[in-house]
Amino acid sequence: MSKSSAFSFKTTAKSTQCHARTGVFSTPHGDITTPIFMPVGTCASVKGLSPEEVREAGAQIILSNTYHLFLRPGADIVEKAGGIHKFMNWNGPVLTDSGGFQVFSLDKLRKLSDDGVTFKSHIDGSKFTFTPELNMQVQHKIGADIIMQLDVCAQIDAKKEEVARAAELSLMWLKCCYAEHERLNIKNDHALFPIIQGGFHADLRLQSTKDAIPYAKHGIAAGGIALGETAEELSKMLAVMIPHLPDTIPHYLMGAGSPDYILAAVEHGFDMFDCVYQTRMARTGTAMVDEGRLNMHNARFREDFTPIEKGCTCEACKKYTRAYISHLVRCNEMFGLRLLAIHNINWTLRFVERIRQSIRNDKFLEFKSDFLLQYRPECDKK
Repeated sequence: MSKSSAFSFKTTAKSTQCHARTGVFSTPHGDITTPIFMPVGTCASVKGLSPEEVREAGAQIILSNTYHLFLRPGADIVEKAGGIHKFMNWNGPVLTDSGGFQVFSLDKLRKLSDDGVTFKSHIDGSKFTFTPELNMQVQHKIGADIIMQLDVCAQIDAKKEEVARAAELSLMWLKCCYAEHERLNIKNDHALFPIIQGGFHADLRLQSTKDAIPYAKHGIAAGGIALGETAEELSKMLAVMIPHLPDTIPHYLMGAGSPDYILAAVEHGFDMFDCVYQTRMARTGTAMVDEGRLNMHNARFREDFTPIEKGCTCEACKKYTRAYISHLVRCNEMFGLRLLAIHNINWTLRFVERIRQSIRNDKFLEFKSDFLLQYRPECDKK
């Protein structure tokens, strides 16, 4: 007798111009309207913001990280707290990354094998080994709605044979993750997403796509791209995958958070995105606006008594001016960086809502074109 599922995905609108679509992804902790951006709460906290502020911004789901929670406070403590939702007082859906990308970024502090990855903690140098099975056990203890397989992400400039090995290991680990997840998922209240690898090699990415699909019950993810390449290069790899992805499940592009990446992904049929870009930009004193970015360190804002962006309804824009926020940033006051984080998260979530509306109106490509005409990611408005 098969277990009933708490997960489902329904497409609600489709573009006649491209693969863009809107949908509703149902999870045990609520429905998610897609396309959707997921703010990153690496250590069970979106940096600088309370869960209430993230919710107020319009976030429907947040992402947390298995590697970091495994090291601190430990999966057992999160489980004793009642799971990550209760631990951080977030009643919406949560997705946990496997930590594969974080381990990959440790580079010389890790060692790969067929059985898993051995790594040294960036905190104190302690040695740990993530097998696929242990990784699933940790994520189930954390208790996220959506969990990711343990995978290997190759460097953006890796040789083809290294990328092929990463895809091979990822598939090997996926099979183990899937089996352990099925064993642990007694209530069927956690969804495992497989991850497509293959770097920027079309043949490897196509093969990885086909290999991952049999394990994609409730969703599928693309990893190993959105690493700093141009939006055009990203689009080429997305175009390789999308004709083969089931349209009955959500498609998640990992690590995509800049507007040009999100637009490229939506055009090619992807539904979910995450990135630390928004809060990281805030911590550098940078605000996201339709035209690009505002560097609040710049002297021109000292006597600018307008909001960060006219028409924005976030708390930073409703109550404070560029002059005040610029003053806080130049004085290294934490409140200034918090206000920028509030704005950047709000701006991104409003941006994806505008994308959803353009798809409903079947004008997505017009929206994309008009937006990119004014968008200058390198522009700091000096």
